[in-house]
Order: sequence, then structure tokens, then C-alpha cells
Amino acid sequence: MSEVLKKPKAELHMHLEGSLEPEMLFKLAKRNNISLKHNSVAELKQAYKFNNLQEFLDIYYQGMSVLQTEQDFFDLTYAYLEKSHQDNVVFSEMFFDPQAHLERGIKLATVFNGITQAITQAKTTLNITASLIPCFLRHLSEDNALHTFDLLMDHRDKFIGIGLDSSELGNPPSKFKRLFDKARNEKLRLVAHAGEEGPASYVWEAIDILGIERIDHGNSILTDETLIKRIAKDKIGLTMCPLSNQCLQVVSDLQNHQALTLLNQGVKVTLNSDDPAYFGGYVNANYQALIDELKLTDQEVSHLIQNSLDVKFV
Repeated sequence: MSEVLKKPKAELHMHLEGSLEPEMLFKLAKRNNISLKHNSVAELKQAYKFNNLQEFLDIYYQGMSVLQTEQDFFDLTYAYLEKSHQDNVVFSEMFFDPQAHLERGIKLATVFNGITQAITQAKTTLNITASLIPCFLRHLSEDNALHTFDLLMDHRDKFIGIGLDSSELGNPPSKFKRLFDKARNEKLRLVAHAGEEGPASYVWEAIDILGIERIDHGNSILTDETLIKRIAKDKIGLTMCPLSNQCLQVVSDLQNHQALTLLNQGVKVTLNSDDPAYFGGYVNANYQALIDELKLTDQEVSHLIQNSLDVKFV
């Protein structure tokens, strides 16, 4: 592992449910008496071969079924924060999917209580400052999102912003204009997944219609020079996820990853782990993958790390 990776950094794009390691998944399934489709950790890991985003989402939502109690959410969150501490993460702004838990009959209080207890403990024991950003599932309706938003506001002191994730194609950001207008009125920070599998036009929509402050992924902006200049000029952070991109075939070969090209064009590129339990590595593994494949210099890595600190919200 490169020495420069020992520098303090922020992680700004990771889904807590996507840090559910197979070993913990089986442990929680046993604890909660839940039967699983796969019979062993090894068999489950064999299923982690994805051709696209939807194939990943199908198994991601299945795995989530083991999360039932406050203790489950505590264990999940604290395990991620411990791994992040090992990677010298000092700030983490973590996503979670409230709708996916509500539709399973899990109360938001259960989710928030477990996660926030882990955040509080990690601040003391690991010296990590962690914050929450609930994301809305774009394959569901905006009305569903608005209803969930109203429920979330009962826990307003426990999160800093909102995001947009799940199946991108066919679900443009403009579908959620009313939701983001409502969140802006509540002084929440705004982010959205855009330009992962979707076109550059989705990124334009996220910026101009939703008013987002950071773009999650954004790989497709490389096809639009005007958009690159706009993002660089406005210092809009880009939370890129190399190992995720490789696993989901967004970028077939990391030697072709867009991060360095965009960094050299003045974009505030950051590197993150997305769903580390499914994509083969936490944040430093994502840095190391690009160090190896793009021959990043220590100066370029330091630039990426500084960007993560510059565009964090807290």
C-alpha cells in the first residue's frame, strides 16, 4: 500500500448496506432466524459477479433482509467505521436507503438509533466524524419519496442531506424535482447519483433541476466538454468509485478510468468505495487500484485526498 494513503481523508460515497460483509450477513441471518438463498459465505461470494448495476441491486436488496434490529444496524455501521479508520478516514458521509427498510416493515427509529449509536461510539473510540445522508430509490415514485421524506423529518437532527440512488436508466433526476425542492427548503445538503450508467444529460438535470452540490459517480461527463467546464468552474465535487465501476462494467478496464483525466481538467474528483463488501475493497483499495492502473503520482493522490476534505459537508 502506498505511503501517501496514510494521509487523513474523507469518504463521501458509500452505502452502509453495501458494507454488509458476507460473514456478518450470515451471522445476522442466524441471529434473526432468516433463511438465505445461499448456503455458505463462499457460495455467496461466488454470486458477486455482476454484468451491470441491476444485477448488483438484486442481490444487494436480498442481503439487506437480515438487518432487523437496532443492534444489527449498530454492528453494520461500527464495522464499516472500524475499516475506514484503518484506511485513515477521519470524515465519513454515509448513505443509507430508508425506503428499502420501511417496505420490509422496519421502523425508521430502529435504523436511526442503531446507526447513530455507532456514530457516537466511533467518534470517541476511532476519532471519526460520521454523518448520514438518506438516499431515495429512483425506481420508486416521487410520491413514495415525498411520503418517506415526511417520515424522515421526525429524525431531522440525525442526518445532513438527501441523495438519489438505485436504478439510474429510465429514472432521470428531473423525476424528483419536488422532493429536492422540499429538501432545499429544509436547508438540507443535496447530492445525487448521476452519469454512472445514465447519460451526461442526467448530470445536467441533477445540477440545474435538482440543484445538487455533489455528483455521485459522474463518469459520463467526459462526453460533454461544456459540462466538464461547468462542474470545474462551480467546484462541484465528483465522488467517483473505481472498483464499483469495474465490477459493474461501467468502466471495463481501470486503465481507462476517467478520474485522472477529469482531475487534470480541474474537476474536484474524489475516490470512494461505494459498496465495499460487494466490490472488493474499502476506500484505500480504490486509491491503490488507480495508483496501480493509472500510475498516479504521490502528488496526484494527495490532490484527490485534499479534494475529499474540500468538498465534504461537515
